[in-house]
Amino acid sequence: MSEPHIEYLQGEEIGQRFEQIAALRLQVFREWPYLYDGSMEEERYFLRFYLDAPWALATVVVDGDEVVGLSTAMPLTDESPRIQKPFIDEGFDPGQVFYLAESILLPAYRGRGFYRHFFDVRERHARSCGDYQWATLCTVVRDPAHPLRPADYQPLDPVWRHFGYTPREELIAYYPWKQVDEPAETDKPLQFWIKQL
Repeated sequence: MSEPHIEYLQGEEIGQRFEQIAALRLQVFREWPYLYDGSMEEERYFLRFYLDAPWALATVVVDGDEVVGLSTAMPLTDESPRIQKPFIDEGFDPGQVFYLAESILLPAYRGRGFYRHFFDVRERHARSCGDYQWATLCTVVRDPAHPLRPADYQPLDPVWRHFGYTPREELIAYYPWKQVDEPAETDKPLQFWIKQL
C-alpha cells in the first residue's frame, strides 16, 4: 500500500472523479447498515446534486489512481427536498444548515486519521461559505435484530458524538433506495445529528 494523497474537488470539479467515486460508493454502501443495491445510473442522479452546487465539496482520498475514501458536504438548500423536509418541518432555516453527506473509506484505510480530517475540512468549508449555524449528518435507522446485521457490527454513534454531533429524534427523513434483499426501492428512515458551528 502506497501513501495516499488527498484531493479537494468543488462543484462541477467532482465530475473529474465521477466513475471512481461512484464505484467506491457502490462498494461501501452495499455493506451494513446501508445495504444499497445501486447502479451507475443512480449514482449519476445522486452526484448531479453536487455537480450543480457551486459550494459542494468532495474530499477524496487517492492511493495511486484509486479512490479509496470520500467525504462530501454541501449547503442543505442544494440537497433534495426529502433531505430538507424534516428541517423545514421543525422550524430550521435550511439556508443556515450545511449537510455533511458521507464519510466512507475502504477497510484498509480506516483508523489512519482520515475521519478526523474529513470532519475538520467540511466544518471549516461550511464556515467559509457563509452564515451557516449548523452542520448536520445522518445515519440510517436499522432494527438491531435485522437478519443482515453482522454479529460484530459496531455502530459509529460514539464517533459522531466524539466530533460534537447530537442525534435529534425529531429530524427524520425518508429516502428511497433498493436494498440487497429487496426486489424494489423502499423508503428508508434517516436520522439527523446536528452540531452548532
